[in-house]
Amino acid sequence: MSQIRHALNVKREDDFAKWYQEVIAAADLAEESGVRGCMVIKPWGYGIWERIQRLMDDRIKAAGVQNCYFPLFIPLANFTREAEHVEGFAKEMAVVTHHRLISDGKGGLIPDPAAKLEEPLVVRPTSETIIGDAMARWVQSWRDLPLLTNQWANVVRWEMRTRMFLRTSEFLWQEGHTAHENREQALAETHRALEMYRACAEDDLALPVIAGEKPENERFPGAVETWSIEAMMQDGKALQAGTSHYLGTNFAHAAGIQYQDREGSQQFCHTTSWGVSTRLIGGVIMIHGDDDGLRVPPAIAPQQIIIIPMLREAPEDAELLAYCEELRAMLAGQVALGEKVRVLLDAKPGKAAAKRWDWVRKGAPVILEVGPRDMAEGKVAMLRRDALWNAANGKPAMQFLPREDVAAGTGALLEDIQRGLYEEARVRRDANITRGLTDWAGVAAHFDKGGKYPGWVEVQWSKPTGAALDAVVEKLKAVKLTIRNVPRDAAPADGTCIFTGAPATERILIARAY
Repeated sequence: MSQIRHALNVKREDDFAKWYQEVIAAADLAEESGVRGCMVIKPWGYGIWERIQRLMDDRIKAAGVQNCYFPLFIPLANFTREAEHVEGFAKEMAVVTHHRLISDGKGGLIPDPAAKLEEPLVVRPTSETIIGDAMARWVQSWRDLPLLTNQWANVVRWEMRTRMFLRTSEFLWQEGHTAHENREQALAETHRALEMYRACAEDDLALPVIAGEKPENERFPGAVETWSIEAMMQDGKALQAGTSHYLGTNFAHAAGIQYQDREGSQQFCHTTSWGVSTRLIGGVIMIHGDDDGLRVPPAIAPQQIIIIPMLREAPEDAELLAYCEELRAMLAGQVALGEKVRVLLDAKPGKAAAKRWDWVRKGAPVILEVGPRDMAEGKVAMLRRDALWNAANGKPAMQFLPREDVAAGTGALLEDIQRGLYEEARVRRDANITRGLTDWAGVAAHFDKGGKYPGWVEVQWSKPTGAALDAVVEKLKAVKLTIRNVPRDAAPADGTCIFTGAPATERILIARAY
């Protein structure tokens, strides 16, 4: 077996954090902006986000939810109405206090003392409070319900430790906000959104996730219930990939969201909120990336197939380009994963091999190379990004196929890659969830493996609250662990709580997390 020379300088097994940063740079996804915690998302990275956004937006609208937009700035007074909510975000809020700058007399600028705002404005960390104001105006009667809204926006949470895509001070997301007549309808919406996230993660991003309820200490500030989807990264850590919250009537009371019911009485609405963000791109990197860069699932790839003509700055180039354009048109006429195939003819100057490796690092699902000899034989050279190497000789696993066969098999090929990436990640996740540990000592020993992250553990607990829960949280925090969620499809509890020794009521997942 020949030694493979990978496209990245850092391997996952050597330094996963450094590898992650190198993938972002090598795949040309994003770069630092000069503002701490804020990134510039480059065209290929933003193209992936646009695909996620498009597929998610279709699912959102299919449920009858309508998009709208709310202001970036929120009056500070809005947050003070809901004490638990403001406490949860207080340390992360960016606050605007002045509306004008003046010269400091030394060549610099300072806030103008005369331009101090009467009331500070918070740069939105989330929009429950300002959307609650709008809902209070829009909802008067039971006939106005349910009110189903969503916005695509940027938010700011002033993070102390940042990492591109995973935890940034500014990030992009969607946030759904809905109002309902009663608890049952609001809970149904909470679970509908959670299932939408699960389906999008698994079907579109090829990310296997576990859906379940967050414990009390991990709830969204002000929520009655918080549900999440959790994904396992290749280093065994967990990533919270989406959340859906049942808010009860807490925010309705704070904002005055009331309606006249069918009997003429005034009632407070039950509300929900739910969201996913550009953090999903970080999940795609850490679940699907390899030692050659990113591997993008075809459903979210901005371009699914790249055609690279082997140009030689000769008169024959025109004929070769025409051949490749015919191939592009043939491929673009095919359907895969319910949409027309997205194909790019990369005819920019440069050596074909260099362009090939650029696209390998970016993770384009399929790369086709065409030279004069291929054209003469009516063939193309095909490289699958999910099956890059020939292990026998250490060279790229090129397949030389008739052009018509490549076009005819495009849909099945892309769907096979999509399925394969999901299945690879699912098998890895399932193999790294440990069950059967019956006491805290066993859990602590399991995670004490000299820096190697041993996946997740599923254990049983008695769902303690108050001081007992605080003690559990401190015990977990001491070894850098958190409860991820209570899997909704877990087996019934049948043992004792590993923390209290009391009869267990449910099973939970414990992991180190991003």
